[in-house]
Amino acid sequence: MAVKKELYDILIVGGGFAGISAAIYAFRFNRKVAVLAKEPGGLIMTTHLVENYPGFPSLSGPDLMEHFFDHLKYFNIPLITTEVTGIKKQKDGFKISTLEKEYESKTVILAMGSKPRRLEVKGEKEFYGKGVSYCAICDAAFFKNKAVAVVGGSDSAAKEALLLAEHAKKVFIIYRGDKLRAEPINTDRVLKNEKIEIIYNANVLEIYGDKKMNKIILDVSYKSKKELELDGLFPTIGHIPSNEFAKQLGVKLNEKGEVIVDEEAKTNISGLYCAGDFTTLKEKQGILAAAQGVMAAFSADEYLRKNRIYD
Repeated sequence: MAVKKELYDILIVGGGFAGISAAIYAFRFNRKVAVLAKEPGGLIMTTHLVENYPGFPSLSGPDLMEHFFDHLKYFNIPLITTEVTGIKKQKDGFKISTLEKEYESKTVILAMGSKPRRLEVKGEKEFYGKGVSYCAICDAAFFKNKAVAVVGGSDSAAKEALLLAEHAKKVFIIYRGDKLRAEPINTDRVLKNEKIEIIYNANVLEIYGDKKMNKIILDVSYKSKKELELDGLFPTIGHIPSNEFAKQLGVKLNEKGEVIVDEEAKTNISGLYCAGDFTTLKEKQGILAAAQGVMAAFSADEYLRKNRIYD
């Protein structure tokens, strides 16, 4: 039985800020467009509170992304929840394989985002889902009146700690530096929260437990002991670019594994554009990813007009 294929002008892989913004503009350019995403919304779906996206003074990540989904629905832009398994460059475009079917597109915009960076310490894999979590908004409610820790000193780490403090009886922030790197407003909130305590200049060496984790080992002493009893641990130490398909296609990467793009979201592959957190975009912020997604749509539209592929 032949595999059914569909042809698009612009096909977008990734359904976060960058991918959805690109789709909206591609539609307005009168292009046949669709979004393929394994987990629509991206990492912002794990964010408890967003207060820096213009037009929305304060709301959760999932609530903000719901507005993006509504925008797609308004224009009847397909948002297809599926897992992309491969992308190949063809003479006049690209072939995109998913678990269910294959698609063909004249151009492709990758907006793959990133995934949480692991601590890479003993016990982390064993106790994932048994105390170790990378998503406070997903799991905070499971730690009501318990002791937990966030590893990291970024703004994301501060936000995770603040959310966890709404449920847990005690929240530690374990940070290898001597000063938080969070936005001043969130640093102030952390320092004023009586449930939160910061252990500076410290690293997690090991995670221990039985059926669930129950303690960690630090490389410094806390109250004369290097052992810290905990019910949960939330590593928040940055992200790794989801660059697998970019690599397959021969896109140039920098030393961090980020996709190299120019100011127009162009890669070194003709007809392929990239946008969002997995690119060389300096600041990993939703509003900047959205803007880069828009630029990718402009570039793809310009490419189609100049080359008149399949016209």
